[in-house]
Amino acid sequence: MYSEKFQKFIEIWDKEYAISRSIDAKLCEDKDGNPLPWYTYPAIEYLSQFDYSGKKIFEYGCGYSSLFWARRAERVVSIEDNPAYFDKWSANFKEPNLDIRWRDEGEIYEQAIFEDDDCYDVIVVDGKRRFQCAAAAVEKLAPGGMVILDDSDRINTSQEYVKAVANLRSADLIQVDFYGFCPMNSYTKTTSLFLRRDFNFKSLYKVQPVNGIGNLWSMGRRARKDFFKKFA
Repeated sequence: MYSEKFQKFIEIWDKEYAISRSIDAKLCEDKDGNPLPWYTYPAIEYLSQFDYSGKKIFEYGCGYSSLFWARRAERVVSIEDNPAYFDKWSANFKEPNLDIRWRDEGEIYEQAIFEDDDCYDVIVVDGKRRFQCAAAAVEKLAPGGMVILDDSDRINTSQEYVKAVANLRSADLIQVDFYGFCPMNSYTKTTSLFLRRDFNFKSLYKVQPVNGIGNLWSMGRRARKDFFKKFA
């Protein structure tokens, strides 16, 4: 038998994170059906605080994250190397500011970021050839911007990630690691942000941090006191 406190913990994961539906249906979505990137929840919550309305995003690797960014940013370019997924995302993702491009795996893949003159405020490295893509990201990162390297814990077993992280750190970017569970998975991983030292994204809110998913302080005072008495 589980304790009442532990049952409440499971209830928060199930209702507030919608984790059971995400895992069973293989959906990167929140409880209201909004798209989420396949990053760790701590990284998602941190990133969700900022105003991207004037920002340009570049992704190596297309998916639900493309919708997440397109609904927040001025412009999103997302690179997909799998023809089947390219057809799927192109058919299903209709955001007018989202540009999905198919580029075959190989040198042409990481070079896709140089096809436009733009520098990008956020560059996501979450597809193929992550070392090469990280190197390209350093060249195209806008002042005050950041690079997101997902699954960065693979550095423990993959030389590709060792080199990718070394390249980003050698560019004098500040590494911040977010460990935890993520949508669709029953295990933890790590999403790392690499911030320029002049990182200057503005918050959407008057304070930072805002209340996270399932946070006690998002409740009213009476509800919080009742919750604390019963479960804390």
